[in-house]
Amino acid sequence: MKFCMLITVIFFGALPFAALAQDTQDVKTAVERGKLIFEQNCLACHQADGSGVPHLAPPLIKGTFVGGDKEKVIGIVLHGLENVEIKGEYYANPMPSFDYLSDQEIADVLSFVRTSFSNEASEITSEEVTKARADTKTK
Repeated sequence: MKFCMLITVIFFGALPFAALAQDTQDVKTAVERGKLIFEQNCLACHQADGSGVPHLAPPLIKGTFVGGDKEKVIGIVLHGLENVEIKGEYYANPMPSFDYLSDQEIADVLSFVRTSFSNEASEITSEEVTKARADTKTK
């Protein structure tokens, strides 16, 4: 009887850790997918190391937009951005809208960028992108 109780306690006590391990794996997988999307869609302007192109495409390294408000950075990917000033430097190359990407693809690429290039921001979920996309349509 004590053995059964011990097994039950161990099993149910381990569940939160199993969920945490699954969440960590899901984020890692999303970031890996995001890296591929970045290489296909973003690398030409923002460069492989996230350094950008002076006066054309802003760097993503310790990015103020990148690590900032999630809705704002999702909006930038969905709608593009023109003539932006970051840390006193102006970037004139317009970023096109990437609204043709799925919500999951946008979440993945933003999760990659927000956890790469010396950024330490939280990941973005497809649900957050879905909400941002819907909020845009109602405005």
